[in-house]
Amino acid sequence: MPTHDVFNQPPVLAGYDVARDPAMLDALRREGAGWAEDDVRALGLLAGSARVQEQGRQANENPPVLRTHDRFGHRIDEVDFHPAWHELMTVAVGHGLHAAPWRDQRPGAHVARAAGFYVWGAAEAGHCCPISMTYAIVPALRHAPDLAERFEPLLGARTYDFGLREPDAKRGLLAGMSMTEKQGGSDVRANTTRAVPVKGEKGDGGGGTYRLTGHKWFTSAPMGDLFMVLAQAPGGLSCFLLPQVLPDGSRNGMRLQRLKDKLGNRSNASAEVEYEQATAWLVGEEGRGVRTIIEMVNLTRLDCVLGTATGMRTGLTLAAHHAAHRMAFGRRLADQPLMAVVLADLAIESEAATMAAFRLAGATDRAARGDEQEAAFRRLALAVTKYWVCKRAPGHAAEALECLGGNGYVEDSGMPRLYREAPLASIWEGSGSVAALDALRALTRQPETAEAFFAELDQAAGADRRLDQAVARLRKDLTDPSEARARYLAEAMALALQGALLVRHGHPAVADAFAATRLAGGSGDSGAWGHAYGTLPARVNTAAIIERAVPS
Repeated sequence: MPTHDVFNQPPVLAGYDVARDPAMLDALRREGAGWAEDDVRALGLLAGSARVQEQGRQANENPPVLRTHDRFGHRIDEVDFHPAWHELMTVAVGHGLHAAPWRDQRPGAHVARAAGFYVWGAAEAGHCCPISMTYAIVPALRHAPDLAERFEPLLGARTYDFGLREPDAKRGLLAGMSMTEKQGGSDVRANTTRAVPVKGEKGDGGGGTYRLTGHKWFTSAPMGDLFMVLAQAPGGLSCFLLPQVLPDGSRNGMRLQRLKDKLGNRSNASAEVEYEQATAWLVGEEGRGVRTIIEMVNLTRLDCVLGTATGMRTGLTLAAHHAAHRMAFGRRLADQPLMAVVLADLAIESEAATMAAFRLAGATDRAARGDEQEAAFRRLALAVTKYWVCKRAPGHAAEALECLGGNGYVEDSGMPRLYREAPLASIWEGSGSVAALDALRALTRQPETAEAFFAELDQAAGADRRLDQAVARLRKDLTDPSEARARYLAEAMALALQGALLVRHGHPAVADAFAATRLAGGSGDSGAWGHAYGTLPARVNTAAIIERAVPS
């Protein structure tokens, strides 16, 4: 006999449209990709389906396994993934979330891809890593035109063709990146991997052929077909394209030593690698490796912002869904004033992150088509946004988890997976301090980036007193761009950008609450924000904000 009835538990959140996100859809249209809305909505429905959510769970609960040798003792260096991983990858590649936009001449192609990446990432974050790397490699690869001509069509092909084979024989390629080493980390100029030119041998891609010997401490997506690698050539630190399988079908000298046992991002393989006389082709000029590979790094930073915005939206959705159905003390949680303030605050943070992410996607699209003003804006805005938005993710995930109480601390809720994933983007492709220092470098060495940034802010001038005051403070603060203040300045710039975007394009209730909390003066201000989520001023229209977050 049953001992009790189960009631007052929210229904399973499945079969909903992840793309039913007003801030994202408005940005999609505003940034020139409204033509992709139907495809994005279809992908959103797929991401919210019970089947795909189950695939995401399976991929994380069955992480990849490294097989260095076969049963006969032959070195094979292969990684086995759960079938759910391959199903998720097939959808991502089939929808062009990798390098496909570089082959698409339609204005807004990169924005459409960003929207797909944003909604599909809600299904499972780990497999987005090789998708992101494949997207990001193209601009760097174009520094070697012959290599780009050879491989770019396959990198952009919408066919997921898993398995280690000679690249030209495959229907589609995936890429990875190898930069950091044990002794240097983000200080890539301390790299010791050696690249020795092969005399008299011109690479298959037109650049010189080299042999690489050394190691990498982190290699993203080690089952990729091609890798962008940094190594010390005779002319200094240089960038190389390294195939995992050589043109004759033999394995290159790339040895996978072990997979990282990571906090989160469990479905995705990250490897320690050793190179033993591995064949690679020069990309760009010797001695200009950082300048070459930084184009790949910057695009992965865009995906760090997009992925973080996805995580925030997912956490908010789960919390809002729970609060809309759970009863406590005679009322729904969502109707409790204090819970409403918490949910609204989480929603404000989420929408601000989404607005900034899609403004940067639009800038990326226009910069790719030759807009120098947008390229200058993106150079600085991306660095500060990557710093601030990704830095906000762990606290946001923890607060969203807490909205579910003890249920949120249990794996079945999905919240622990979000929580473990949250710190990653702030570390990936340059930790917080690296991103802040990169912004400082742009400010001091490329004054046109600051001009373009403030031109963006000036479009909102006069619309909100609090924003105007924040921008005025920022202009004054930037007269002292010292290294010790880099984090403070990056935060102030990111908040000003988010505020300007919300004031111009956001929902009035969200824009007003953001300005009152993130941009207003110090603690003496009666409308000032506290130090935790859920400390909004009493006059904030929480109902209007939460309504935009509840899934249906």
